[in-house]
Amino acid sequence: MIEALLLNLRSRDVLSAAECTRLREMIVNGRTFVPGEDIVVEGSRPSYSTLMIEGLSARYKSLSDGSRQITALQVPGDFVDLHAFLLKKLDHGIVALSPCRVAFADHADLRNISETMTHLARLLWLTTIIDAAINREWISSMGRRSKRAHIAHLICELYLRLRTVEQVDDWSFRLPLTQAELADVMGISLVHVNKTLQTLRRENVFTWENRTLRIIDWNRLQEIAEFDDSYLSLRVEPR
Repeated sequence: MIEALLLNLRSRDVLSAAECTRLREMIVNGRTFVPGEDIVVEGSRPSYSTLMIEGLSARYKSLSDGSRQITALQVPGDFVDLHAFLLKKLDHGIVALSPCRVAFADHADLRNISETMTHLARLLWLTTIIDAAINREWISSMGRRSKRAHIAHLICELYLRLRTVEQVDDWSFRLPLTQAELADVMGISLVHVNKTLQTLRRENVFTWENRTLRIIDWNRLQEIAEFDDSYLSLRVEPR
């Protein structure tokens, strides 16, 4: 059930058999969510953290006018709210964008790991640091990259994150986002999203049909995005 998480962690450091066993023991009680359903409710105080097993979900903030800003996309192998262990009360929600299956890690078990399995605790901490690095790239995209480069950068990022957890088929992957949801990711209008996608399609760098995105020209896509994957820390080294 937690193979994607193990792949995620092993792409950054070596996991011992004991660490794998402990993770398998503590991450249990799977549940499914339908698109549009909150996996984590804003303002809640969960006693557990939630791991994505299948599907695509989003961290979001709602504004008083009813609009929404998506601040992160979560794929299989991601803890959507590992930080809830220390924050206690969450200031944002997590919504399912596709049918999602999740599992839960009790905070008492996370505390035990932090006290008895320090290397594993560091690796879990690393996942929250990478979340923050991704967030910095998203802020840079929203503030300084062109919208064409912004979309290209997002596609490059998602491809590598999904490839890490073996969720791609050669150069294709499932991307069950609507254009309206992509607008919420980018903080722009639906019309602007549509025009930017049309521009990129004319450049023949990818196709996106039936919720499947296929990269046609990876090098050109990276060039448009000015993409540097170092922020994803996809290197196995002692942590």
